[in-house]
Amino acid sequence: MNPIPSNPDHPLNGICALPHLGIIRVQGDDAQSFLQGQLTQDFALLQPDQARLAAFCSAKGRMQASFVGWLRAPGEVLLVCSRDLLAPTLKRLSMFVMRAKAKLSDATGEFGLYGLAGTAVQDTMKTIAASADFTWAKRQNGLNDGVVLPTADGQARALWLVPARPEQPETSLSLDVWRWGEVKSGVATISAPIVDAFVPQMLNYESVGGVNFKKGCYPGQEVVARSQFRGTLKRRAFIAQCDASVNVGDEVFHSADAEQPCGLVAQVAAQPPSTGAGYLAIVSMQVSAAEGGALTAGSAQGLLLHLQPLPYLLLADV
Repeated sequence: MNPIPSNPDHPLNGICALPHLGIIRVQGDDAQSFLQGQLTQDFALLQPDQARLAAFCSAKGRMQASFVGWLRAPGEVLLVCSRDLLAPTLKRLSMFVMRAKAKLSDATGEFGLYGLAGTAVQDTMKTIAASADFTWAKRQNGLNDGVVLPTADGQARALWLVPARPEQPETSLSLDVWRWGEVKSGVATISAPIVDAFVPQMLNYESVGGVNFKKGCYPGQEVVARSQFRGTLKRRAFIAQCDASVNVGDEVFHSADAEQPCGLVAQVAAQPPSTGAGYLAIVSMQVSAAEGGALTAGSAQGLLLHLQPLPYLLLADV
């Protein structure tokens, strides 16, 4: 068993408040079965020691939101999503409840949500076994929940949820560095500028635990399955470095075609000075564009993008 990776001298080490994320509660006897019919991952078989990465798609298979979800208690599922999408996503999901015994609500104000990185994962989530192979595991310590996230730059990461109260955990990690870790992990979160832009595989969700191809129907399932099994997917997510900031939603261009964009910026964050200059971005673009030539963001004359290795293998390469 390998120890959980945690270098105390790494910039991604400590506890960080996460105000850019919000929490949707789904509560009732049909909470899991309702989500089973709406999201890309299997919630019917969700166990108390598991979490799920999942997408909520349109009928055309385009991602409307993404979540990390887990059982808080029997009949209660919490979904963490980008806070700028919480209200419209809550409204849209609620439209599909129909006769299901499930009530959806904004539970953001009822909890403190934190990111743990490096040594803070083991120190705070004391029930985690000493293994690096627990991604998307969920552990409970009293009223506190912890969910193990994919590593970033070799550092362990986790979500940590505690009931809202005057005494909250002391933070030691900046949000800017945490968000750099999000990008470095290669797992993008859908936010407002990129709603309806991608099918899940365009962000490699099938390779990072975000899609279950054996579960039952959900909105967009046929499109997602066809993209996977009929070879129609031409776009993938990549990590790229640039010298200045780009914006989420910026188009990506290849030197071979100055008129037609080949991709889109999905997430961006500044690099900590000790790890390199400039910014890192997750970009979703045509696979052929990654095979050579110059890439720019914003326009054909925009900032140069330099592709970096992904921290995981794509499912097709496993």
